[in-house]
Amino acid sequence: MRELLINKNDANQRLNKYLLKYLNQAPASFVYKMLRKKNITLNDGKANGDEILKTDDRVKIYFSEETMAKFRSIDEDSEGISAKTKDKADNLVILYRDDDILAVHKAAGTLSQKADRSDYSINEAICDYYNRNIKKTEISDTFKPSVCNRLDRNTSGIILAGISLAGSKYLSEIIRNREIDKYYYTIVKGNVPERLEVEGYIKKDTENNKSTVISSVDYAGLSREMKEKYSYIKNIFYCVSNHKEYSLLRIKLVTGKSHQIRAQLCALGFYMLGDEKYGDRAVNAYMRKKYGLKHHLLHAGAVCLKGMDGSKIEIKDKLPGIFYKICEGEGIKYGNLEFQRT
Repeated sequence: MRELLINKNDANQRLNKYLLKYLNQAPASFVYKMLRKKNITLNDGKANGDEILKTDDRVKIYFSEETMAKFRSIDEDSEGISAKTKDKADNLVILYRDDDILAVHKAAGTLSQKADRSDYSINEAICDYYNRNIKKTEISDTFKPSVCNRLDRNTSGIILAGISLAGSKYLSEIIRNREIDKYYYTIVKGNVPERLEVEGYIKKDTENNKSTVISSVDYAGLSREMKEKYSYIKNIFYCVSNHKEYSLLRIKLVTGKSHQIRAQLCALGFYMLGDEKYGDRAVNAYMRKKYGLKHHLLHAGAVCLKGMDGSKIEIKDKLPGIFYKICEGEGIKYGNLEFQRT
């Protein structure tokens, strides 16, 4: 028999949902059969699976260890950390943490979530950090943290994750409802006005992993069938400073579509440094040779949100050194790039 104590990350969900996560190799029909036979009980009583779990509830599973092993697969990500990944988890840069929300730095070149089984992404590093530093010892915990915002491999900056079930749900909700301000930084070829608020529509070519942006006027002239292929986007571009042919930008991301900033800048005639998909080849070659820039220069540098208690949370991640190197080399004034709410 195994007794599971329900903690805060397991509470407020249906018993059947919890059991299917815990007995992750068992079919639903088997779980319901065990409930009917009282081989699984809730607080020593019979349950049908629809009950909403509360903190300190007790679930008892009357299985032999052989049966438990058959229907429960223990994954390294959910139960512990390997020696192989220990250093990576130890080197995770924590920007903010409370009881429910975690913010970390992602370096350019690192995946937000793994693409192949062998990948070790920021998501795995967060799971390992959680298991070693946050997770309670109760064996009943089926919660596993996951990133709530994704950045392209070569975009650096702030990654948010819920470190409680409530935190994950809250972050997902405010991101979906656009109740979080996200600011990015980049350097582009071209002289951008002091403030540029731009709407448009974007269409993704999944085969080539490249997007096309059109203006609202062009979108209005499309057929109904073509309009369905596009999504609305909006960015606000602020020019921090410019010098000769380059501008340092702070960008408020209003919507959140893949390649939105890069493709919209290209559509406006401003080319992000290092961007091989949407940028200027000659400028990219120059930046690679002079400064060693090997990827697009985009950094998620600040977010502002309300905490679950209503408090104001501002999280900043300083610019990578390559920004300062290029600014100083090209005479671009960067001044004080502290977060500014607008």
